[in-house]
Amino acid sequence: MEISGIISAIVIGIVIGILGRLVVPGRQRIGILLTILVGIVAALIGSAIAGAFDVADTNGVDWVEWLIQIGLAALGVAALDRTRARR
Repeated sequence: MEISGIISAIVIGIVIGILGRLVVPGRQRIGILLTILVGIVAALIGSAIAGAFDVADTNGVDWVEWLIQIGLAALGVAALDRTRARR
């Protein structure tokens, strides 16, 4: 992976993390850095899942891939929020 690919993964991860956080209702008890980290991980895993189902490269915007990534980010944010609430 080239440096431009890494930078774009980070930028997309930030957007995915924020969108995932917006999907989860209520107030989350995790910081912005954890949100960004969850977004980056969700973007990478979501891309792999979309590639496995052959929906990663479509004409135009890859809406299915984005929905998978946002869903994974929302799950990650919700899971981290619940572990923080138990402490």
